[in-house]
Amino acid sequence: MQIECEQHHAGLAVPDVRAAVDFYTSKLGFREAFTWGDPPTFAGVLLGNVEIFLQEGTPAPEGCSVYFAVGDADELYDFHRANGVEIAYPIGDREYGLRDYTVRDLHGVRLVFGHHLFNAGPPIKIERVDVPVRLEKRLAALLEDLAAFKRMSISSCLEEMLLHTNDDVGPHTKRQLAYIQELKKKHGIDYDSHGSYRFVE
Repeated sequence: MQIECEQHHAGLAVPDVRAAVDFYTSKLGFREAFTWGDPPTFAGVLLGNVEIFLQEGTPAPEGCSVYFAVGDADELYDFHRANGVEIAYPIGDREYGLRDYTVRDLHGVRLVFGHHLFNAGPPIKIERVDVPVRLEKRLAALLEDLAAFKRMSISSCLEEMLLHTNDDVGPHTKRQLAYIQELKKKHGIDYDSHGSYRFVE
């Protein structure tokens, strides 16, 4: 039997749904999706596109954890610390290939936030060669800024893009894609992805 499932939602029991929504939105950075009832007995909060449900009931935090894969765990960690959220385990690189940390919500539920470590795994022996690369001036400026943002060399950034193209997937997180849009405006890039076919010097 093959079962299809497109979404899943963690459900957490809380004694006060409104207070829980306020905590998740103001302290943890979620946004309110909906509340049901007056006063609310059921609600949904979103982190990116991931929704969890908060339902009226008796909290049972023992043995309960909810894990979130985020674009930049360090940035979110700083946000949580600045908001006085209880940090159960500080941020760090883990042997299972994630950089993550754990907080506790109002009722002791462990929430784990992390991003993938793409440098995990055995080293890959390579030989680099010099290739003549000439880029349009504005694209070169964007590439330099993007590589710095991703804490990569320009060569590594280009290699990552090419490897992702070979795998038919994109190399950037949503946060990085939003930053690229800012860089396009900053550097005046007003042509689309096929512009290179029309470049003249």
